[in-house]
This record gives sequence, structure tokens and C-alpha cells, in this order.
Amino acid sequence: MPHRFRHMLGTEPLTAEQITFLLDQAKPFQEIQQHPLKKLATLRGKTVALAFFEPSTRTRISFATAAARLGADTMNLQAEASSLRKGESLLDTVRTLDAMKPDCLVMRHSASGAPDFVARRLEIPVINAGDGTHEHPTQALLDALTIRDRKGTLEGLNVTILGDILHSRVARSNLHLLGKFGCRFALCGPAMWLPRELECIGPPGSSVRRVTHIEEALEGADVIIVLRVQQERQHEPALSLDEYILLYQLTPERLRCARPDALVLHPGPMIRGLEIDPAVADGPQSCVLEQVTNGLAVRMALLFLLIGTAPESASESPAPSKDAADAAH
Repeated sequence: MPHRFRHMLGTEPLTAEQITFLLDQAKPFQEIQQHPLKKLATLRGKTVALAFFEPSTRTRISFATAAARLGADTMNLQAEASSLRKGESLLDTVRTLDAMKPDCLVMRHSASGAPDFVARRLEIPVINAGDGTHEHPTQALLDALTIRDRKGTLEGLNVTILGDILHSRVARSNLHLLGKFGCRFALCGPAMWLPRELECIGPPGSSVRRVTHIEEALEGADVIIVLRVQQERQHEPALSLDEYILLYQLTPERLRCARPDALVLHPGPMIRGLEIDPAVADGPQSCVLEQVTNGLAVRMALLFLLIGTAPESASESPAPSKDAADAAH
């Protein structure tokens, strides 16, 4: 196997070659989603711990389904039932989970850097399922898989990211990932949600510009990533919801400013009628449901690579990458 991954904590450290490898590994697991029988025995006897210290529905269910379809068992910890509410430290909580001998920990936390903190202290692989405003690597990978399937490439695309970019880990992960393929970004939203430091976040070869006028941001766009206006931001004193709808909602009329074959992505959950018009969300350019299906493929591929091909010692080489394809048939 040309690439070995100990953890999956973010897209920033990944090279374009590693990203391409991960997307290629997800392809056979895409095919599985089309089969009447989707259950494999690839990870039979393995256990995936799902530690969600922040509320989640889609990502948690996607990881749980990915593990189940590979034959793995899951152990679940959710914030509302966690001992953290009783004063236990994060480290004590994850060490307790680790003592139950899972083979992998999938973790979401409201603190940026929490999965990295945990990964440095555990022997098992850790997957970041979203940490604060830092990163959401599997979301960026599934977005990239969706874009590559539709466009045939990730190279040199014009990408518009629309909405609350300041607080978005999805935006940051996509900037890191797609920037490695020379994509050009237009970040669009209210000025208070457009941090200047993001203009410098992309790797060499990418370009990032801040735009407050949506029509300008959409002009020539190949891909539009619409971000959810988070509930806690819906009453920002500087901008009412009516003003946001008027200025930044992605409507069919505004979508015509982009290229005719532009893709519309949304990490979900969508707030129809606020950040996106239902006609766009359900239109032919929308990839929202494809993203959900591709999320399963990406997460199955990651679990397979981190657990199913894990060597017994650091010096051993994992099984050849064709095993992923073999496991899918």
C-alpha cells in the first residue's frame, strides 16, 4: 500500500497524492451502496468507538452505518449521557473507552484540537468527526469525491464557499483539501463572517478572495458550497435573517451567475428558505444526496484503511490496496 495513515485528524497535513489515494480507495465502497446486500465481513470482530461530545445526527449515523456495513461492532458515547457532565475530564473519558479495547475512535468535540490531543495519548487510530471551528476532514473528502465524480477532476476549479465561513470547520477543511489541487476560492458572506486570515490558508498555487456581493462571488463558479447558518448565529445583531435571505440566499436567479454545469453542495442540515432556495436544493445541479451516499463510501474506506489493513508493528507493511476492491465484491 503506497500510503499508510495512523489517524485522520485533518486535511491540512495531507498531500494531493494522499487525497487522491483516499478517494480512489472509496470507489469500490461506492459500488457497495448500489448492491441489494450491503453487509461485508471485512471488519468482523473489530469495534469502532463513536465518541460524540457535541450533538450530531448525520455524521454519527454515517460512521455507525459505515462500521456496520463492514461488519464491525460500535460503542456509542453521546454528550448528553456523558460523564463529562458529571465533571469527568475528556482524557479520563476516552481512556475509559480505550480500556474497553475498541480498534478505532471516531470523535467529535466542540474544542478545536481535541481529537489531536486524544490521538497523542492513545494507541488506537483516531478519526476527527469535527472539532470546534478547526476541521471536518471526512466532510471535505466526501465533498471532493462528489466533485471528482461529477467533474472528472479536482484540478483548477473555481469554488465559491457561501455563508458563515468564520465558524465553519467544513470551509477550512475544503480550503485545505481543494487548495492542494490549485482551486481558486471566493469566500462570500457578511463581512463579520469573512476572516482575513483565510486568504492565506490555502497552499501555494491556490488563491482565496473575500467577496461580500454574492453575484460577484458566483460568477464563473464551477462548485458552490453552501454553509448552514447555524442556529446560534441566526440572531446576530448586525444582520437579520430577512437581510441574510435578501443578500445571500442561493436562489435559481443567482445560480445562473455561475457556470451552467456548476455543482451545488451543502454539508447539511439544510435550512430551506434561509441559506438555500428549495428549487436549488432539489434542482439538477444539487449534489446534496450524493454527498450523503459518498460519505458512507469515504468513511468505510477510512475504517478499512485504519483498522482492516493495520499492521501489527510499525515496521510491517499493510495489506496491498487492492484488498479494498476485493472486499467490495
